[in-house]
Amino acid sequence: MPQQDLLLQPRQDAIETPVERNAPTDRRARLRGVIGIASAGRPTVLTQTVRDLQSQGEPALEIIVCVPGAEHAGDLPQHSNLQVIYGPNGLTRQRNAILEAARGRADILVFFDDDFVPHRDYVNNILTAFEDLPNLVIATGTVVADGILGHPIERAAALARLGSCEAPAQHAAPCYNAYGCNMAVRIETARASDIWFDESLPLYGWLEDVDFSRAMVRHGDCMRLSDAIGIHLGVRSGRQPGKRLGYSQVANPWFMMRKKTLTRPRGLIQITRNLLANIVGCAVKQAHIDRAGRLHGNMLALADLISGRLDPRRILTLDQKVTTWPAAKATTTEGPRG
Repeated sequence: MPQQDLLLQPRQDAIETPVERNAPTDRRARLRGVIGIASAGRPTVLTQTVRDLQSQGEPALEIIVCVPGAEHAGDLPQHSNLQVIYGPNGLTRQRNAILEAARGRADILVFFDDDFVPHRDYVNNILTAFEDLPNLVIATGTVVADGILGHPIERAAALARLGSCEAPAQHAAPCYNAYGCNMAVRIETARASDIWFDESLPLYGWLEDVDFSRAMVRHGDCMRLSDAIGIHLGVRSGRQPGKRLGYSQVANPWFMMRKKTLTRPRGLIQITRNLLANIVGCAVKQAHIDRAGRLHGNMLALADLISGRLDPRRILTLDQKVTTWPAAKATTTEGPRG
């Protein structure tokens, strides 16, 4: 899921009056949930996250892990509730594989990043919200600490913080998009409307959560839930190089503006603020973020925009001489993938 560098974070967009929900009840017999985790290049992180989830008292809750190959799976524990599937490298492709695998097996698919640590009541509270709010089609929890926005957070510190607190009172507030490190999808809505993650956003899939969310909200509500809390560790390993991410910071919002899953004002603000963040970051020399690489990628994308060949898929060939791509189709996220 894309790094939420500056703008499109759901907790900042939840500006409408919160929606009160009914008191929580155990609804497992009526509403089935499954956890989906896409991962690549971080087998140790993935293994730790799966073990943590399985230790939270949810033995019956299925977990679907999608990795590009066995070497990315690490030492995952053998358990009847864990399924490991293999899919092409790339977040959008792997999440589509999970979405396909979950159909017919659950009502709600909860996507976690492999470095997201949920509160012990996270999944139960998510399922309760979808039961209480029938028009809810996509939801995101409340990230109480996010290592992506600063220095990475140690897993032990995250577990200690979440283990010592109770989830807040239940509120659901409308938001522009779900945050991809922790977002839940009503599977039937995605199935009936043929909504998939757009595989024209390759590799790390910068802003794929925004793109997918805006396709889903054509059919219902997107909400941020106050009682589904967790911590995003922000592990740096396994993420795409700064130059590629910088290119995506321009190319992906531009592509989404063309396909109308991102409004032009939001898209232009997103591009501008990321550019400014990378310029300032180069000046202050942030050791934990490759600002110089990102800025280089920004400049390459702007040059491609001027020349008329800007395409999110060009990050696949940035270090090669052949850089000409067929134009990516600026269509909706609904319909055939690819």
